[in-house]
Amino acid sequence: MASAAAAVRRKPAGLTATPTWAWALPPVLILALGFLYPLALVVRQSFTPESLGETSPESLGETTTGASLAPYTEVFASTAFREALTTTVWLAVGATVGCLVLGFVLALVIAFVPFPGGKAVARFIDVFLSFPSFLITLALLFIYGSVGMANGAWTGVTGAAEGPFHFLTTPWGVLLAEITYFTPFVMRPLLAAFSQLDTAQLEVASSLGAGPLRIVRQVILPEALPALAAGGSLVLVLCLNEFGIVLFTGAKGVTTLPMLVYSKAILESDYPAACVVAVVNIVLSVGLYSLYRVVSRRAGA
Repeated sequence: MASAAAAVRRKPAGLTATPTWAWALPPVLILALGFLYPLALVVRQSFTPESLGETSPESLGETTTGASLAPYTEVFASTAFREALTTTVWLAVGATVGCLVLGFVLALVIAFVPFPGGKAVARFIDVFLSFPSFLITLALLFIYGSVGMANGAWTGVTGAAEGPFHFLTTPWGVLLAEITYFTPFVMRPLLAAFSQLDTAQLEVASSLGAGPLRIVRQVILPEALPALAAGGSLVLVLCLNEFGIVLFTGAKGVTTLPMLVYSKAILESDYPAACVVAVVNIVLSVGLYSLYRVVSRRAGA
């Protein structure tokens, strides 16, 4: 019996003889070829002035010389880049604040206010996280678009030539779409945090005469701060890189960094400038993602 058990525990000779680095080599190669190499090409192209020759997606892998900061200087000096950066930041911050407020309120209702179907709503949030962003934007267009249901109802009742709802093609429409789509990303960690909250604390606070608002402010909110920070950090990163919502709303006056990359690369064929904007977007995203990981680790998420 002892010999049989030892045979079961004994590793196959092939696995024992294979060095550890050999097992790590295939995923490292896949990562290098599929992500790091294209990223390196983009970074290199961002330091290549357009005057050095043809710049196109096919020429990104060609060997070039004369690296220069001229593309960065030109892009940073352009009004389009500064406006895109400002628009990206304020939309991301505004959407994050809106998601935090709305997500906190909705999570409070789902977690602490008994109502029929509450568990089904909580499960639906998990499903909602898998929806593509353009689907939510498309739904908003059906409701508030120029020929959507809201404008159709208005013209049907008043007889007006057109309805009053045209905000979806403005920055406020993009903000509404982002808040609608990203709020569940805040609610999910909040609901997990609320499920671990000791209800005895709420009962004690209520028995001592504390009202609902005071209980939320002094008991629930401190426990929810780590989850709020983790969810808010994640939403900030996602909003910074959002492309589909801005594109599908048709907000022509709203240009974010991802939209500027698309415009420079596809519409203007200015690949060095597109790579510069992409590098800036990557740096911002990596910095915010690092912040998100730190906050998530401290929150235990």
